[in-house]
Amino acid sequence: MTLFLLALGVAMDATAVSGGMAIRGARPPDVLKLALTFGLFQFGMSLGGALGGKAILTHFSAVDHWIAFVLLALVGGHMIWEAFSHDEETRAATGIPLPMLLTLGVATSIDALAVGVTLPALNLSILLSTGVIGVMTFVLSILGAWAGKRLGERFGTSIEILGGLVLIGIGFKTLFDHMSA
Repeated sequence: MTLFLLALGVAMDATAVSGGMAIRGARPPDVLKLALTFGLFQFGMSLGGALGGKAILTHFSAVDHWIAFVLLALVGGHMIWEAFSHDEETRAATGIPLPMLLTLGVATSIDALAVGVTLPALNLSILLSTGVIGVMTFVLSILGAWAGKRLGERFGTSIEILGGLVLIGIGFKTLFDHMSA
C-alpha cells in the first residue's frame, strides 16, 4: 500500500501536465512520447535518489524547487501564449518538441528524486519500487492526456489557458512547499 501511494503521489504532476499538453492538441503519438518520457524520468530520478541517496539530495535540495518552478512557469507561459496564436493546425502538425519533452520530464520528476531517497528506509525493493513508480506515471499520464483531450474538445482555448495556469500553479506550489518546509 505504501508503494502504491508513493507512486500515485509522485505521478500527479506528470498526470496534470499530460492533461495540459493534450488540451493544447497533442496527438496520440505525442501523448505516447510524453507518457514514456514521464515514466522514464520518474523511474530514473527515483532510482537515482535510491542509489545516490542523500549525496544527490544535498546538492539539489537548495535549488530543486526553483528549477521546478522556473521550468513549469516557462512551459505554462508558453502554453498560454500559444492559446492566443490560434494556429492549431501548425501546432498539431509539429508535435511536442524534444527540448519541451525533456524540460517537462525534469520538471515533473524532481520530487521522485526525494522519494527515491526514502525507499531504502522504507524497506522497499528499490528496483520494484522505481519500476512501479515509472509504470504508474506512464499509465496515469495517458489517462490524464485522455481527460485533457476531452476537455480541450469541449472548452477549446479557454481550457488551454487554464492548463497553462495549472502548470504555473504547480510550479508555485512546489516553490511554496519547499520554502515553508
